[in-house]
Amino acid sequence: MPKMKSHSGAKKRFKVTGTGKVQARHSFSSHILEKKSPKRKRHMHLDINLVKGDARRASQLLHGQGR
Repeated sequence: MPKMKSHSGAKKRFKVTGTGKVQARHSFSSHILEKKSPKRKRHMHLDINLVKGDARRASQLLHGQGR
């Protein structure tokens, strides 16, 4: 049997830390930035840890189980 492929879109959007947590970028961080405060924009460039349900789905996609 051939190997299962991991999801190409998930590879670009999520990363798994050494301890197994799944990280993603903040939402609302790409445009309409003029009205957002500098503090808010500064914090948006940091990655966030996904909540348990989303992290489970993302890790399935990353490890070739999502197809």
